[in-house]
Amino acid sequence: MSDAARAPVPEWMDRLRGQIGQVPPSWFSRFLPPEEGGRESAVLMLFGPDAAGGEDVVLTERAHTMRSHPGQVSFPGGSVDPEDDGPVSAALREAEEEVGLRSDGVEVVAKLPQLFLQPSRYVVTPVLAWWARQSPIGVQDTGEVARVVRAPLRELTDPARRFTVTHPSGYVGPGFEVDGLFVWGFTAGLLSKVLELAGLDREWDHTVRRPLPEWLRALGDGPPAQREVRRR
Repeated sequence: MSDAARAPVPEWMDRLRGQIGQVPPSWFSRFLPPEEGGRESAVLMLFGPDAAGGEDVVLTERAHTMRSHPGQVSFPGGSVDPEDDGPVSAALREAEEEVGLRSDGVEVVAKLPQLFLQPSRYVVTPVLAWWARQSPIGVQDTGEVARVVRAPLRELTDPARRFTVTHPSGYVGPGFEVDGLFVWGFTAGLLSKVLELAGLDREWDHTVRRPLPEWLRALGDGPPAQREVRRR
């Protein structure tokens, strides 16, 4: 595909890029990285045009056999390795390894403030990106990824698909349901904040509460990265 075929960054992403620097890091999370320590990592929030004329975002369902957060929905990403040139490089590399993404079709829009995941002590940099020139993606390693889903924003912003998730630990946070995925915790919290800052958020009923599904709890998934997302 030629450069002329590259999809332009949508207006809402330009608006989002401008808004990121206008809010303090604590707006995204009440858990900020410590002055020392923590394992540096990055996730790729990859948005792109969909077939219906809107936009979608790439999500993965973690393999149910993983020791850490099995079955959870996440963004492609992982630890920053010594050979990586920072979090952007790490996010793109991990996306290639997990879903087969070709980085030459990706336009990095911005980096969000670093967020701290207390239980795992990961210091996470969310990398906001636009999929300007698309290529096929899919599960590359079944030991890590069970599914790859391109979730339409029109569905993620549908009030009927949004709710508040509760956990026996006392955790309360935003949730989404899309394409059979139960999105909660760190991923849902970050999505919720980005959609709000981009001006795409629609009013939804925060009093609608849903407990974490039994099947997720049966996988041994506690409220790990979930606690880091600031409660509304």
